[in-house]
Amino acid sequence: MRPLRYSINVTLDGCVDHRVGVPSDELHEHAAATIARADALIFGRTTYELMAFWRDPSVAAETFARAIGPARKYVVSTTLDDVDWNAEIVRPADLEATVRRLKDEPGEGLYTGGVQLPLALADLGLIDEYEFVVHPRLAGHGPTLFAGLHELMDLELVGRRDFDGGVVASTYVPRR
Repeated sequence: MRPLRYSINVTLDGCVDHRVGVPSDELHEHAAATIARADALIFGRTTYELMAFWRDPSVAAETFARAIGPARKYVVSTTLDDVDWNAEIVRPADLEATVRRLKDEPGEGLYTGGVQLPLALADLGLIDEYEFVVHPRLAGHGPTLFAGLHELMDLELVGRRDFDGGVVASTYVPRR
C-alpha cells in the first residue's frame, strides 16, 4: 500500500500563507525531493492553481519545477471542468474512494499539500505521514492548519531535519 504524505510550510504562530515562508535553495531542494518520492500528487483547486507557477522549469528553484511537472496530479474540485498538466479532476464526493484506490496501488507513495483538502483527508484518516516545515517567523495572521478537525489526533515524531536559517522540518505519523 502506498502511503499518503502531507507536507506544509508553517510559521511559529501557525500561519500557512504561502507568501510568509522563508524560501531558500535548500528548502526548494527538500520540497523537490518530497515531490519526487510520490507517484502521484493530490491537490485541491487552490493548491493546483498555485503550483501552476512551477510549469516553467526556467523559474527559480528549477529542481522543484522539474520534479512537479511530470508528476501525475489529481485535482479535487467542484468548480473546475477541465485540467491539464498531467492532471485529472476528482469530485469531492469521490475523494475517499479515489484516495483509497490510489493508496492500494503499488508504488512509492502519494503526496498532498494545501490547507482545506488535507483537513478532509485527515478527517477520513487517510494521511499516513505529516511533515511540518516550521519557519522561525511570526506572521500574525492565518490561515491556520486543521481548523475544524472533527477529532483530536495524536501524532508520533519519527523524524527531524534542520535547515539553514533556523527552519525545522518535523515528520510525524498518526498514533493508531
